[in-house]
Amino acid sequence: MRKKVIFKGIALPWLLLLPQLVITGVFFFWPAGQAIYGSFLREDAFGLSREFVGLENFRDVLADPNYLAAGWNTVVFSSSVAIGALGVALFLAVQADKAIRGADAYKTMLIWPYAVAPAVAAVLWLFMFHPQIGLFGKALNGIGIRWDYKVNGDQAMLLVIMAAAWKQVSYNFIFFLAGLQSIPRAVLEAAAIDGARPVRRFWTIIFPLLAPTSFFLLVVNIVYAFFDTFGTIHALTQGGPGQATSTLIYKVYVDGVQNLNFGASAAQSVILMAIVVALTAVQFRFVERKVHY
Repeated sequence: MRKKVIFKGIALPWLLLLPQLVITGVFFFWPAGQAIYGSFLREDAFGLSREFVGLENFRDVLADPNYLAAGWNTVVFSSSVAIGALGVALFLAVQADKAIRGADAYKTMLIWPYAVAPAVAAVLWLFMFHPQIGLFGKALNGIGIRWDYKVNGDQAMLLVIMAAAWKQVSYNFIFFLAGLQSIPRAVLEAAAIDGARPVRRFWTIIFPLLAPTSFFLLVVNIVYAFFDTFGTIHALTQGGPGQATSTLIYKVYVDGVQNLNFGASAAQSVILMAIVVALTAVQFRFVERKVHY
């Protein structure tokens, strides 16, 4: 039975909300407002002069073939990372949920990679797949497969996808495992008694009951692939070779920090924010309809 809490005034509720509102305002709304404001300006590299140019930055960005190529890279990268991380995490969660010896140790080890920073995860994969010193990179070259992600764009994209997805698997694993453990065992046992095999039980009982968890993780993984993978890309490939792994978030960094084109960088960040908001809205509008809570 839930117990309602009734405040006698509005001062205490607002006081309790104040820390979160301050953090959200300082670290989200204020930078977002500055980015929107800066997207309408053209500044010199030293910030000594600025000129209002309206939507010219947006027109220049959308007409830039390098930006359009980065957009396509982002579509391939984000969809591959989300699908790969969700699929592997769900498989591992299903296996770890079984009654096997040492299951707790397996669960702990599968959660550990989540504590690794994106840049550190990238370095780990670099040492594994470096063509000269990497264990797997040297092995691939040794069996006749020419592996060098530093000159092959497809191999570079594959490497950053694997590194980014591996980093996110642990996060997804935690939620999938919690969702699996919340499913009543009596339901699965009744299905088994009726003759449903494990694969049929998964697709007809387990997977539908995991729909709320899967939907939540889908949104989180899309946002992760768009924003939180900068460190992985920067440490592994720096957007190369030939901008083959340059995504929208990395293009913002290149134009703003390296090229000092602040107006174009701000316009790109606004476009990226709008894309993520639109994708999230579409997911809640259409995908959530098929989710049963």
